[in-house]
Amino acid sequence: MENSQLNFEKKTIRKVTRRIIPFLFLLYIISYLDRANVGYAALEMNEALGLTSKMFGLVTGIFFIGYFIFEVPSNILMQKFGARVWITRILITWGIISMATGFAQNATQLYIIRFFLGVAEAGLFPGIILYLTYWFRAKERASTIAMFMTAIAVSYIIGAPVSTLIIDHIHWMNVPGWRWMFIIEGAPAVVLGFVTYF
Repeated sequence: MENSQLNFEKKTIRKVTRRIIPFLFLLYIISYLDRANVGYAALEMNEALGLTSKMFGLVTGIFFIGYFIFEVPSNILMQKFGARVWITRILITWGIISMATGFAQNATQLYIIRFFLGVAEAGLFPGIILYLTYWFRAKERASTIAMFMTAIAVSYIIGAPVSTLIIDHIHWMNVPGWRWMFIIEGAPAVVLGFVTYF
């Protein structure tokens, strides 16, 4: 009886892991890609928008101000609305805001967009960790979180080649590649937001 219960538990955990972790893994790759791609765009974007090194430093740093301020409120709201609804909201709003970066015309617009990108994305990581506690017991949680966290390394591996490929080769409608990079890389977050909900 005890053995069959243990086998059932292991089978259940394996099934839950297969259903949840690959999708969350993908979401976090997209998250890191949208967060870091401003660095790949820097050379062309800074020249186009007249950004100095100090201004670019503020562009990258202001994201974390929005993220820090709204991280805890975001988790409180996730508990109120539920993980499915709130993670969907996070993905769709951050995807739209990330895409809007491609339309920025000056430093001020870029500051505002990056701040709100941080606001929109706040709560994703702690929200996912909280979500994992709903599905995994303490003894499985460490290995599950470790699997999920490898998404950061994968995002760095694919981020540079994908971003630079877009910047170098996509110039549709005479729009510079760095703008298309933000638009193209922001779109999957919106799509995956709807997938998350359903």
